[in-house]
Amino acid sequence: MSITEWLPEIFLVLMGLAVLIYAVLDGFDLGVGLLLPMDNEPQRSQMIASIGPFWDANETWLVLAVGILLIAFPEAHSLVLRELYLPAAFLLIGLILRGVSFDFRAKAVTGHRRQWDHAFKAGSLITSLTLGYMLGRYVLAFQTGWVAQGFAVLSGICVSAAFAYIGGAWLVMKAEGELQIRAAYWSRRAGWFAALGIAAISVMNPLVSADVAERWLSMPAVFLLIPIPLVCLILVVLVDQYLKQVPTRDDVGCWFPFVAAALLFLLNFLGLAYSFFPYVVPGKLTAAEAASATASLQFIGVGVAIVLPLILAYTAFAYRVFWGKSTELKYY
Repeated sequence: MSITEWLPEIFLVLMGLAVLIYAVLDGFDLGVGLLLPMDNEPQRSQMIASIGPFWDANETWLVLAVGILLIAFPEAHSLVLRELYLPAAFLLIGLILRGVSFDFRAKAVTGHRRQWDHAFKAGSLITSLTLGYMLGRYVLAFQTGWVAQGFAVLSGICVSAAFAYIGGAWLVMKAEGELQIRAAYWSRRAGWFAALGIAAISVMNPLVSADVAERWLSMPAVFLLIPIPLVCLILVVLVDQYLKQVPTRDDVGCWFPFVAAALLFLLNFLGLAYSFFPYVVPGKLTAAEAASATASLQFIGVGVAIVLPLILAYTAFAYRVFWGKSTELKYY
């Protein structure tokens, strides 16, 4: 087969890559928003400072993923938006609320900063719950009924816990002193909920989806895939044990919880990819069925080949420049 015949699958992989990077990068700053403590304004400001240089650029990956879905797979985009129109509206409300409150807290030097911090936390919660709910509806191919809705609600709670988990891990890496200790405490507890959620969804998904059950439980796939949940369990335990020791001497290994949480995101994403590839919409549309014309994909491919490396380079540069511990946030 020539490369043109593989273009739908290539774009599906690129879209999946954008979703994964978004989940990790915007996931931690959503998690920081979820964890904002309303009892300590200096700590809230330090937490905002830890994500300030990154959070807006992190959302670029969501724009890229949705853009690929719209242009490369228009039929799938139409189906997804039709089924998830209301949740998508709530997602936009959450993102807008986050953006407005993030900037307005800088202007509210005296009177209303606490209210904008509440708004930022609310926007983070709305966004996280909605993303998880949409994921739950998506992986069950938009099935109706109370079981499917319950699964989507469970997914929303678990995804929010996962974001809080990686957000707390980010703060352990970026903060010092009392905030670092509190972040380790928050992250441990969020990690327990995230681990329970991963286990529950891993059990429920094959039960409610015959296609997933066939892929995961058939021989010899079941033996080849066993390392994924085992590695997830090991990572969760290791991170939990590390967080119990925070602060460590000379802050040794402060990066470990964040890297391990990112690996957990990667492993769970690989599990989902294995479950559904090459479907754009599980059980309904494959990449080949939903793809635009080959000429359109070739044209789009040129743009993606230019834009994707630029976004990667900018992201790497931003994280390199602002590496290290966050400092006190000051407004002038």
